[in-house]
Amino acid sequence: MSHTHKGGTLKTHPEMEEIAALIESWKAPEVLRWALDRFHPRLAFASSFGAEDVVVIDLLSRLRRDVRIVTLDTGRLHEETYDVMERIRRRYGVTIEVHFPEQLAVERLSRDRGFYSFRDSIEARKECCRVRKVEPLRRALAGLEAWMTGLRRSQGVTRGGVPKIELDPAFSLIKLNPIADWTEVQVWDYIREHEVPYNALHDRAFPSIGCSPCTRAVQPGEDARAGRWWWELPEQKECGLHAANAGAGTVAVEKAPEILEAAAPAPPARR
Repeated sequence: MSHTHKGGTLKTHPEMEEIAALIESWKAPEVLRWALDRFHPRLAFASSFGAEDVVVIDLLSRLRRDVRIVTLDTGRLHEETYDVMERIRRRYGVTIEVHFPEQLAVERLSRDRGFYSFRDSIEARKECCRVRKVEPLRRALAGLEAWMTGLRRSQGVTRGGVPKIELDPAFSLIKLNPIADWTEVQVWDYIREHEVPYNALHDRAFPSIGCSPCTRAVQPGEDARAGRWWWELPEQKECGLHAANAGAGTVAVEKAPEILEAAAPAPPARR
């Protein structure tokens, strides 16, 4: 029995399809409260500190402040990204776990392929992403049961089917995307209403922000992710962190029945 989304397939035992359908109807704070009740402390939020991610951090801070927040320093980030990380750290009093690529792997990549190998081919770009992003995140998520992201369905063609809960084929964990159904307008309304710190590059036409050499401002009318790896086709623009979005296919996560062994849960009580 499986619950299929455009971005990937949730392969289940009988209760899991019901759980996925129920969670899909919940608002973001309910999804987060359930995730914290169900998985904390074996749960982390992976943040790149874009607009969506700072919204999720603000939502989490209203529930508890000791949630693990992990981020990846690829060695090629914008200065503005470090700036918003520090402003978030000070504003919410949270600990931000920074994970770096393996030094020898980066040295080997630069020595053997040069400093801009990611522009040579999709395969070369994915290899750079694997070294600088996927492998560090794999280490960061080791030993966990679940992780959370700020993915939204309207971010681009590769994310149109993102569910609020899924089985992650890249890391063999439960993955939660609590604001998957939010629009860009909702994100920015929330930021303004709650005065959430955000990356200054957003004010310079950078709706999506990654590594500095791989991100540019977008032009009027362009897709929100047009500035990411702009030399590639829209359907190719995933780095490997969100493998299901890039068509990784069905993956059965053996421990999922144990993680979600209960029948579909009632939504957490609103406080």
